[in-house]
Amino acid sequence: MKKSAFLGALTIAGIAASAAVAQDASTVDQIKERGKLNCGVTTGLVGFAAPDANGQWNGFDVGVCRAVAAAVLGDANAVEFVPTTGKTRFTALASGEIDMLARNTTWTFSRDVDLKFEFVGVNYYDGQGFMVPKELGATSAKELDGATVCIQTGTTTELNLADFFRANDMSYEPVPIETNAEAQQQYLAGACDVYTTDASGLAATRATFEDPSAHVLLPEIISKEPLGPLVRHGDNDWGDIVRWTLNALIAAEELGVTSANIGELGASAGANPEINRLLGTEGTLGEMLGLDAEWAKRAIMAGGNYGELFAKNIGEDTPIALARGLNAQWTDGGLLYAPPFR
Repeated sequence: MKKSAFLGALTIAGIAASAAVAQDASTVDQIKERGKLNCGVTTGLVGFAAPDANGQWNGFDVGVCRAVAAAVLGDANAVEFVPTTGKTRFTALASGEIDMLARNTTWTFSRDVDLKFEFVGVNYYDGQGFMVPKELGATSAKELDGATVCIQTGTTTELNLADFFRANDMSYEPVPIETNAEAQQQYLAGACDVYTTDASGLAATRATFEDPSAHVLLPEIISKEPLGPLVRHGDNDWGDIVRWTLNALIAAEELGVTSANIGELGASAGANPEINRLLGTEGTLGEMLGLDAEWAKRAIMAGGNYGELFAKNIGEDTPIALARGLNAQWTDGGLLYAPPFR
């Protein structure tokens, strides 16, 4: 997409977002009135957000949605999952069709400022990579001159790809696709030599292949892709709830609060005041959010702390087999860091 057209689309979406905010002053009241959270997710990316054979949504991003629903409504299942593509996700949020977006979306300047959205944090630190068939024989992205590349439209990967090939004096032929399912189909059919997207998405996609070993993730990571949930600008109370629910999951792991011990830790105040405030046995943090004292306790119980969600859905013992890497706690050399609960 040409830069001028892209910026024009941003401005139009920004105006739409501003109009939506003016009409929708209290998202949390609407959620409570309807009795469910409308959460935008991807159309299907195993490990992050995908429905099973029974239509039940599961995944790492799904876990964030369920945690927010548990915090606000007391029911982790009170969620309507709305599948969105790279093109439709921002319109769905700006228009009020969804209350929050949790679908592998990169926090960028233009999305935060021009689109009038509020990124509430990062739940996965990622970067753009490349996947190729092993039979292609490539061992580096710098060997892809002249390749055909499957790339999702309406994403940060388009400009990243153009920049990388230009910087390395290479050419490529883009094969535009809208969903991960379409990308997978086109790539496996040989319509493109390369599939590029966030490295986590490539790992998740490869894990669904009949023979994952026949496909290689090249070593280059060509961008920073901080992925996280977002809400509309202007409704700060709602933004605070989503932000601090994510922080609660992160802090719980750091503090050793798990789905196995939270019942005992949350029954009464213990020796650690930070845990007490997190779980509502001390202080008035819930009241400050307009919620009850046990909002964070319910959020953590919905699917476990951040580490539990990671391990269950995308960790090294799953077919996706992602290492914690940058997504380890700051105490373990990663970037994961929740502000203090005080």
